[in-house]
Amino acid sequence: MIKPHGSDRLSPLYVEDPQQRAELEREAGGLPKLLLSSAAAGNAVMLGAGYFNPLQGYMGKADALRVAESMHTTSGLFWPVPILNLTADPAAIQGASRVALLDPNVQGNPVIAIQEVSALEELSPAEVDLITERVFRTLDPEHPGVASFLDQGRHLVSGPIQVLNYSYFADEFGDTFRTATQIRAEIAERGWDTAVAFQTRNPMHRAHEELCKMAKEAVGADGIIIHMLLGKLKPGDIPADVRDAAIRKMVELYFPPNTVMITGYGFDMLYAGPREAVLHAVFRQNMGASHFIIGRDHAGVGDYYGAFDAQTIFDEEVPAGELQIEIFRADHTAYSKKLHKVVMMRDAPDHTKEDFVLLSGTKVREMLGEGIAPPVEFSRPEVAQILMNYYQKQVA
Repeated sequence: MIKPHGSDRLSPLYVEDPQQRAELEREAGGLPKLLLSSAAAGNAVMLGAGYFNPLQGYMGKADALRVAESMHTTSGLFWPVPILNLTADPAAIQGASRVALLDPNVQGNPVIAIQEVSALEELSPAEVDLITERVFRTLDPEHPGVASFLDQGRHLVSGPIQVLNYSYFADEFGDTFRTATQIRAEIAERGWDTAVAFQTRNPMHRAHEELCKMAKEAVGADGIIIHMLLGKLKPGDIPADVRDAAIRKMVELYFPPNTVMITGYGFDMLYAGPREAVLHAVFRQNMGASHFIIGRDHAGVGDYYGAFDAQTIFDEEVPAGELQIEIFRADHTAYSKKLHKVVMMRDAPDHTKEDFVLLSGTKVREMLGEGIAPPVEFSRPEVAQILMNYYQKQVA
């Protein structure tokens, strides 16, 4: 199986030993407390689950700036996005060497991790702009990722962490949430040597289904890992539980047995386009995927990124040899009325737009809200029914 990024073995930061975990929870009662942002809590979950291997905690200013500028830490580790614990008000932890980190996404704000404080530093406005512009390629506060980043504050709390739980993800998505360690174990258990990973924050329609099948065949993979984001999205995106149900129905009915793993991870969407695509590749390597599908406008939002920027970044900005995972570059995929099957548009140069079944996201949402199923060439009927049930509840 493919090696993790930056090391021979995964080093997840979740404290597995129940006794040690109980001792840390008792210690947390007497420590200064810091209520995390949702983004920092997501980072803790990803560190705990081994997805952010080989990082040992939150980055300090020097690493944050170096990663933003060059996609490398000060020690030379390739890393595409700063992994931060930002706060607007550090008064409660001033002078503390260890702090209890509180989860903002669970009622009662329980302790999610204990952090050893290496440094407490403030980013200047110019440094905030530098990180924002390099990571998101825009300073526009209307960009949802930029808005979230700017809302977290300018004080960096850096240092290693010990993770005590996986927030709400393990409880609310018990059938889907998996750590990188668990996915590696299941790949081995299934006897797969190679696996192609598919990222999604949306339900999967026919084009996504066929894209996964195309990629598996093209790279000769043993299986497909559908790996869905379970954290916070922008307003209007479909909730994780609805996506999960739709994807499970599609896999149950339209994929051969033992060819698909349905999994999810606990992280908030950044909408950082190309940089986030590289981060996605890093943690898919950590979970054991040998290949990763990147399509049009991967991890994008609005018109902030070019259609294939998330692919070209691997050619133009990711140095050779930094990642072992291989990228499967996908074009827009749609049903061809001429060929009577789903194809990538680049593979049908004789087609015009009228030769494809194409529906905008807005049009699909309108149809579902009105109880009208999209054409079977666009969406499997059983999947459409799950989505119609959801949308009709929203408009009721």
